[in-house]
Amino acid sequence: MSNGSEELAIALATMSRDLLSQRSVQLTLDRICEHAVRLVDGCEHAGILTLHGAGRGRRVETLSVTHELVTRSDQIQVDLGEGPCLDAAQHREQAYRISDMTSTPHWPRYTAKARDLGIGSMMGFLLYTEEDELGALNLYSARPAAFTEHSELIGWIMASHAAVAFSSARVDSQLHAAVATRQLIGEAIGIVMERYKISEDQAFDVLRTSSQHGNVKLRDVAEQVTSTGEIPGAR
Repeated sequence: MSNGSEELAIALATMSRDLLSQRSVQLTLDRICEHAVRLVDGCEHAGILTLHGAGRGRRVETLSVTHELVTRSDQIQVDLGEGPCLDAAQHREQAYRISDMTSTPHWPRYTAKARDLGIGSMMGFLLYTEEDELGALNLYSARPAAFTEHSELIGWIMASHAAVAFSSARVDSQLHAAVATRQLIGEAIGIVMERYKISEDQAFDVLRTSSQHGNVKLRDVAEQVTSTGEIPGAR
């Protein structure tokens, strides 16, 4: 293995450990973008976006950026309804590379505005695992032809590692939220049991009834009970 290959392998391994050590989903996303700028030749700015829903109800969310240019690029694509980032996420393209923003025939309205922003070339990768499709990592440069086949290879490898870290961070966040919700509901049940001198099952039924009648999530009912001592809708 050449020195360059060894350095890259070490850098990717270090990145993977760093991503998996982050304390939240947002920190993981931010670090993915930062590593992209550092590791991928030609990359000056990076961002992650995701799509929710489909058709006219589709909603685009920018999850992380390293520069305001990325946010503006995402918004332009949303406003126009066209662009490489949208296509990559919507059509599940594993990778795309735009060598020169002045010569690509695709997305003519977007590319004109992208050039005005100072975007010379772009590249992007689908962030996914087999179980979960997560969005797209998009890379930007002010220079045309900034991204090479080697850049694309490194970006693809990096995105594969990043997708695993992203998915892991989301699962961890969901588990923490589930545990916190269970603890909150348990505390609310204890308060209701003490107030009405009823059993645990009966106290849970009180909370569930309040949730159903008020069309409010059970967790929100429990939070109000624990913070105010009052049961929504109770007489």
